[in-house]
Amino acid sequence: MNVRKPSIEELRRAAEAYHMRLTDEDLAAYRNLMDEAIVSYRRVDELREPKLPVQYPRTTGYRPAPEENPFNAWYWRCSIKGAPSGALAGKRVAIKDNVCVAGIPMMNGTCVLEGYVPDVDATIVTRILDAGGEIAGKSVCESLCLSCSSHTADTGPTHNPHKRGYSAGGSSSGSAALLAAGAVDLAIGGDQGGSIRMPASFCGVFGLKPTYGLVPYTGIFPIELTLDHTGPMARTAADCARLLEVIAGLDGLDPRQPTNLQPEAYSQGLTGEVRGLRLGIVREGFGWPGLSEIDVDAGVREATQRFTKVGATVREVSIPLHRDAIHIWRPIAIEGTTMLMVRGNGMGTNWKGYYNTSLLDAYARGRRARATELSESTKLTVLLGHFMQDYYDGRYYAKAQNLARTLKAAYDAALQECDVLVMPTTPMKATPLPPLDAPREEIIRRALEVLPNTCPFDVTGHPAMSVPCGMSQGLPLGMMLIGRSWEDGTVLRAAHAFEQVQR
Repeated sequence: MNVRKPSIEELRRAAEAYHMRLTDEDLAAYRNLMDEAIVSYRRVDELREPKLPVQYPRTTGYRPAPEENPFNAWYWRCSIKGAPSGALAGKRVAIKDNVCVAGIPMMNGTCVLEGYVPDVDATIVTRILDAGGEIAGKSVCESLCLSCSSHTADTGPTHNPHKRGYSAGGSSSGSAALLAAGAVDLAIGGDQGGSIRMPASFCGVFGLKPTYGLVPYTGIFPIELTLDHTGPMARTAADCARLLEVIAGLDGLDPRQPTNLQPEAYSQGLTGEVRGLRLGIVREGFGWPGLSEIDVDAGVREATQRFTKVGATVREVSIPLHRDAIHIWRPIAIEGTTMLMVRGNGMGTNWKGYYNTSLLDAYARGRRARATELSESTKLTVLLGHFMQDYYDGRYYAKAQNLARTLKAAYDAALQECDVLVMPTTPMKATPLPPLDAPREEIIRRALEVLPNTCPFDVTGHPAMSVPCGMSQGLPLGMMLIGRSWEDGTVLRAAHAFEQVQR
């Protein structure tokens, strides 16, 4: 790539953008003073950068035909075999299509990235293969992962296997649908506002958003550094625990991870024994005006009482700030996403770790060329995020990040009295997919309405898991279990015990 000096006109535009009043003489002087820096840029361009390792052979695979993809949940099919033995031997795994798998096309739900083929494996992909898992393909995700429902991907809507024409949830829509359909054993999801847990709830599978930083995000398309999570999805709590065991742990390349991180042998804690476990039903997680469905609220309350059959105690708790959590999440999500994923072309600056430059280049080119084709929810986020940053100078993002500590403290206080908090994962069951010609207002409402109970824990980082807890009108109900930070094992143990009671 030829690194060139800016022209006088380009410098004038830059000066105007930063409200500098500079003469042509000023601009010419500054342009001359850039020579040394430009030499450095050119030398950096010549140097070879380190890449994430690609350790297992693979072929490109293929885009499945509709008859092989009845729920439109696959983006790409392949078969990448890992080690001959390990904790995931014999397990077929779907990888959400915001995760880099070398040699396999990646679209992240949007035409902006169409044609991009990563040249690296994300850390979690290498770990899955090292553990003997087989990568069976890339699952459809929503456009840039900015939707709670499954109608925004540029490959078309993903259908709920329980009821065609209904949402599979988002943004890890394909992962949940493939699990519910029995097409794979395990799947990877991503979560910035609930995108593991919401599709798990709608499709009736298990989905864990781990404690923030437990699983490395290296090699995955970022949205907002303080909200980014990736984690396991499966049809059983035990399989979720096994997958978490494999993918958790420090990789030294992700600034989201603390240096003293100590993952556990999560599957070994699934004894079915939860005697003495204290569960708190969070009052404010029920009865959301205009959103909560009576059968969902009642089903989750009834399901929670089943824990008493295995010796746990259940009580109701109140966390009033839970009703404000979505208001704290929104400025972080809207402005943080705009600054990192749009202005920063998915990588941004000011963090140490692995920057995927091939992904940055492909996304930047596509975003400039095809921005008008971005999803409705993405356009809304970008327009508002740009305005709030420019007009209010980022103060509401900053204030929301400060309030995030207050929010975390509120849940932590409740978790001193209880070991696990409980509420509906989603206030409603799976919703009908909007028609292709639906008005913009309906498309956006369906894309964003589902997350008031899930998004708080992306802000606070607590582990939170959707557990299938029943059916109503042919659609699954999801119960969310929330634990103390770094006590993902307790959440999994509770989920596993409930699963045994269900049977």
